Amino acid sequence: MALRFRPLLLLTTAAAISAGCAVEVQNRQPAQEIAQAAKPPGSVYTGWRVFQDRCAGCHGAAGTGSDKAPDLLPRVQTMGARSFVSRVLYRYDWGLPAAQAAGESAAREALVDEILQRRQGTLQMPAWQGEPRVQAHIADLYAWLSARAQGTQPPGRPVP
Repeated sequence: MALRFRPLLLLTTAAAISAGCAVEVQNRQPAQEIAQAAKPPGSVYTGWRVFQDRCAGCHGAAGTGSDKAPDLLPRVQTMGARSFVSRVLYRYDWGLPAAQAAGESAAREALVDEILQRRQGTLQMPAWQGEPRVQAHIADLYAWLSARAQGTQPPGRPVP
């Protein structure tokens, strides 16, 4: 009996399609891929864990600064992943513009002189290139700080 209805079903479907009745299927995969590509690389949760272990002692648990170190969120908000990695792993900018801090500038040399003459305190921010945990999770640190800076991650522990 089921075989008798099959040609009828095919005929009805063909008639509906030729009459202008169409079935619309929405493909959401491209939108999800675009949203995923816009996120920074790395894990927000792992970045939070590394930050709590290595950075929170100075920058505060939420990354908003303390009496020892500045608020990182405004800085990270305008910084791309490449700049973040460079600053954290290879140099501390000493409060100078990047061009001056990177080279042998007069402003950098003056700051070094002030430190050596003890007119300025020592700089506490380490370059993390020799620290294996920070090096291994630098993209995760950026993911967490970037999410905090963009307002998509509230203070506190993220969901793993």
